[in-house]
Amino acid sequence: MVTHRQLQSAPAWLPQAARLYLAHTEGGVSLRALARIEGCHPSTVMRQVRRVETRRDDPLIDDALSRLGGQVAQPESHKETPYMSSTMRSCRPVADEATISREALRILRRLNEPGSFMAVARDMEKAAILRESAEGQTTRTAVVDRSVAEAFALKDWIVCRNRGRVTIYDISTAGRAALKRLQAREAARRDGATEPASAFAEQHRDWDEGKTARAERIRFNRAESPLSILARRKEKDGNPFLTHDLVAAGERLREDFEVAQLGPRVAQNWDRFLTGGDRGAFFGHDGPAEGASAARARVNAALRELGPGLGDVALRCCCFLEGLEQAEKRMGWSARSGKIVLRIALQRLKRHYETLGDHGGMIG
Repeated sequence: MVTHRQLQSAPAWLPQAARLYLAHTEGGVSLRALARIEGCHPSTVMRQVRRVETRRDDPLIDDALSRLGGQVAQPESHKETPYMSSTMRSCRPVADEATISREALRILRRLNEPGSFMAVARDMEKAAILRESAEGQTTRTAVVDRSVAEAFALKDWIVCRNRGRVTIYDISTAGRAALKRLQAREAARRDGATEPASAFAEQHRDWDEGKTARAERIRFNRAESPLSILARRKEKDGNPFLTHDLVAAGERLREDFEVAQLGPRVAQNWDRFLTGGDRGAFFGHDGPAEGASAARARVNAALRELGPGLGDVALRCCCFLEGLEQAEKRMGWSARSGKIVLRIALQRLKRHYETLGDHGGMIG
């Protein structure tokens, strides 16, 4: 039986899903045995194995898994076993972690440029990074070993656009996140730090600039709101799940919520908004900070218009920035129902703001 140490014999950069896939398909280890080794449920292992299997139509991934097949579940004696084929014993070397780390920043930075893509031809030992200009001219900007390109594909840093004699790859969302981490680490090294404090947090940030009501320039993270995530999702007809006006309504509620906490009543119990009774009772408690007091009144009016349920999910997702899964769990809703309720809440919130006749926001 394959031991935990044998599962870890593959290259350090190899994703865990690929390790389990190779141990199951090439090593003949059952899903239950792998689950016992990893300390998880067999269904978890099965989902990872199936996910890797569906990606084998990618030439880079198929070649990499074929060569790595004999390494993950190979016995400690390193004797050749029946499940090792000739393709698994290819003479092409496997990229090591140091090489991948060194090449990642250079290649991902090139792929992230507008119009850039990776081209890989069959039986070629190199992959080319090309950039197409607005005039249709193509320029080669970088070259990378095929083994490194295979590692990028296994790590989901690149995604196949179309296959053929020459296969084209684009940088993926995971690749852009990895690039942000690498750039943060590079900046930390330049500043004399060994490791940045927020390298993984940096990959989730999407900085933008706007102006407040006082025309002050501010910098904010557009990706920290669950609305931004839903706005990037598409429905079956290709339209965004949340339109721009619905996102703007949710952001306006959030702006008022944040401004309301700048006044003297900063210790206000906002959790009272999450009940079906008195939703804060802010009227009649104006303090010297009229801006914060007015913002509290606007939040109160908006949540009263939404009512229990709709107001709760709007407050949690727009103001508290809770994820939809966490909001569904707290409110006892079924899975994947929160986004529908949130969209209904944003539609009613948009109508509420239109009734007021003031479409302006603080950030924009």
